[in-house]
Amino acid sequence: MKVLRRIAAILLLPVLILGLWAFWWEPRRLIVREVPLRLPDWPAELSGLRIAVLTDLHVGSPYNGLPRLREIVRRTNEMHPDLICLLGDYVKGRIIGRFVNPEEFAPELGRLQAPLGVFAVLGNHDHWIDGPRVAKALRSAGITVLEDSARRVAFRAAGFWIGGVSDFWEGRHDVRGTLRQVTDDAPVILMTHNPDLFPEIPARVSLLLAGHTHGGQVVFPFLGALIVPSNYGNRYVAGHIEERGQHMFVATGTGMSYLPVRFLVPPEITLLRLESPGR
Repeated sequence: MKVLRRIAAILLLPVLILGLWAFWWEPRRLIVREVPLRLPDWPAELSGLRIAVLTDLHVGSPYNGLPRLREIVRRTNEMHPDLICLLGDYVKGRIIGRFVNPEEFAPELGRLQAPLGVFAVLGNHDHWIDGPRVAKALRSAGITVLEDSARRVAFRAAGFWIGGVSDFWEGRHDVRGTLRQVTDDAPVILMTHNPDLFPEIPARVSLLLAGHTHGGQVVFPFLGALIVPSNYGNRYVAGHIEERGQHMFVATGTGMSYLPVRFLVPPEITLLRLESPGR
């Protein structure tokens, strides 16, 4: 019997370690990762533009209360980005935790600082709670919400367009209508929540930014992410994706939905540095 108990203990120890990793240690982490992106049509005069990307905050989910949000805001500001993009799903998902009102978390996001501005789109969870209410709270905090709309941003001696396309599941996701607001030949960066929009993005767009997938939230060695909320499986799960000469970056975000677990996909603030081909 002692031998069997020892064998059971040996077998259970890795399970316990992995459980602590996935349900406690990794969800509590917060990393900052700088990613250089070389885009084929990005002008030399705009090379070096730094964009902080925050997505899937799910404020109120486990380990993601207001103190955590304040830490995310502080660490984002410490990177001194030129531009900040918020890609949706600010509210708690269908998971244990505490619902945090948009009027509570929006002022914290309003502390984000970038000389070119802070821009946002909404995600599916925001719409499921109350999309107009979330958008109003963000705007009241000084954040520019772009839902199927675009703004021109001056940078150095040139400029570019930043556009927001509403959620693929819950919004109109009017790509053409958004791009009709672009009135010159300056480069275009589009934000959206769900990366499944990518096949609809025309060549006019230099880069699409998306979130939603959480990088699968749980990734197994050799197997990858088993659950990805996408019609395309793992095709758009995370990172820099190039198809048809088009470029997309899918950020893995900081929060959790449905399952209070992260494994090999730590909560991440992403800082993109856009470079021209000649740099």
